Amino acid sequence: MSVVGVEGEERDDFTRGESRQMRARSLRLLGSLVRPVRARVILTMFVIVLSTALQVAGPALIAYGIDTGLPALLDENDWMPIGLIVGAYLLTGISGAAFIALYQVMSARLSQAILLDLRKRVFLHTQRLSLEFHESYTSGRIIARQTSDLDSIRELLDSGLNQLVSGMLYMSFTAAALVLLDPTSGLVLAVSLVPLLLLTRWFQVRSQKLFRYTRVASARLIVHFVETMTGIRAVKAFRKEPRNAVQFGDHVEEYRHANARVIRLFGIFDPGLVLIGNVTVAAVLVVGGFRIVEGSLAVGALLGILLYTRRFFDPAEEMAMFYNSYQGAAAALEKISGVLEETPSVADPTTPIDLWKARGTVHFDRVRFQYAQDEVVLPDLELEIPAGQTIALVGTTGAGKSTLAKLIARFYDPTSGAVTLDGVDLRKLHPKDLRRAIVMVTQEAYLFSGTVADNIALGNPQATRDQIVDAAKAVGAHEFIESLPHGYDTDVNKRGGRVSAGQRQLISFARAFLADPVVLILDEATASLDIPSERLVQQALNTLLSDRTAVIIAHRLSTVAIADRVLVMEHGRIVEDGTPAELIAGTGKFAQLHAAWRDSLV
Repeated sequence: MSVVGVEGEERDDFTRGESRQMRARSLRLLGSLVRPVRARVILTMFVIVLSTALQVAGPALIAYGIDTGLPALLDENDWMPIGLIVGAYLLTGISGAAFIALYQVMSARLSQAILLDLRKRVFLHTQRLSLEFHESYTSGRIIARQTSDLDSIRELLDSGLNQLVSGMLYMSFTAAALVLLDPTSGLVLAVSLVPLLLLTRWFQVRSQKLFRYTRVASARLIVHFVETMTGIRAVKAFRKEPRNAVQFGDHVEEYRHANARVIRLFGIFDPGLVLIGNVTVAAVLVVGGFRIVEGSLAVGALLGILLYTRRFFDPAEEMAMFYNSYQGAAAALEKISGVLEETPSVADPTTPIDLWKARGTVHFDRVRFQYAQDEVVLPDLELEIPAGQTIALVGTTGAGKSTLAKLIARFYDPTSGAVTLDGVDLRKLHPKDLRRAIVMVTQEAYLFSGTVADNIALGNPQATRDQIVDAAKAVGAHEFIESLPHGYDTDVNKRGGRVSAGQRQLISFARAFLADPVVLILDEATASLDIPSERLVQQALNTLLSDRTAVIIAHRLSTVAIADRVLVMEHGRIVEDGTPAELIAGTGKFAQLHAAWRDSLV
């Protein structure tokens, strides 16, 4: 179960059943993270148990020293008992401090190992997820999972978990030592546990929802910031800054309000712990005082009891701060576990079929497709594209052209029916074979940070410099690349900011041609090119598309002229099919589109 609503918006209102499922999911993730390092966990626990035992011994040694060591010194001038007690106290103190230092180092290394594993899991899993996930789960939310959510878990592992483990052990050992020292005072402490547990449970119930809401508010803040910075050109072009400022202010106020509610909750919880601790110490002091008067309790024992009682509540106050880290990390872990339990809608085959040498025949066998809960895009498509044929898809926006191309590239799987390559269902092909055989070039040419040569070489990482240059020449990109400050070694900067849109497209063309696929898909890939650049690309396509299956989606009908076959689509159906010349000579939709385009040139 994901934490994302139907419109991709994160939720913070869950039923009890959903909350239980999310907690169970988080525990499964936590268990899988701890399992590889469980030996180190056990060793670390042993160190903290030993350290805590040494720390707890202090008050008992003080009580024994006062009640036994001092009388021996005063009455018999015997220094031995008090000397042994002081030595034991120093030894336990020094040893306890040494073990605390060792525990801190071991726990830090352990937490970093867990965080490293988790960061890798999130990154690798989000890469494996299908396009459908990334189109509904915004990049800002993924960034929130990798940044603020992981930071919350880091804070818990680095400090909060230390407080919890050491605090719980310290309270347990202190309570046991107090009972052994004086069972009657142990009963007073046991009575104080009733309001302590009630207060803690009250805080736990109310804080869980508040911290979950805080994580959601934080994610919304990050999402808005990332989307604004990513689309900064559109923001400035449409003067969206004032509206963005208002929206960001609303998100900041929501986040501030969420944190203010958490602070108010702590304003009750933390003083409540202090009050219970002080009342308990006072009760132990009163009861112990009466017992000293009666002669049933020694002064040293009372001092040890008071020290144990006070120390018992010290970790409780520290654990109040732990709950701050814990609830934030628990909410973050719920969201991360939700992403990690998402399964790819386009799954890899369990027993893939090897495709040694693809020819390029593509067949749609009664394919029906719809996006999630949307209406059907392709109702019942039957289409055969012979190997080596270049087809052009033409139609109005929403006719199903891009959907058809995405199915060939297997960005999506059909709802029913099958898309095959050389008679093999795409769902049965190994991803490496599929990506080697089929390459898509989209309208938005994405360039990664690095040099021009690096970006072209993505099509074939083993390519030599000469092969990279030849690919650039083939698509008409060589001349402008050579004019760049460092030629092929020019850094394109973030997202290709140093080159124009048309130049980015030409680089992506070179990348695709270097990959040498048997099926090449151009999804409106020439839309951002100017007329001279488009002519250069068309000249290259005439050569490079020979003996290669090609699917071209284009609004510019000049690009269609190089096709062997034109398919006109409408509402997910093919309404016209023929050569460009045949359709132009007819009276159908393509002839009308061609006539309108020709008139626009006059």
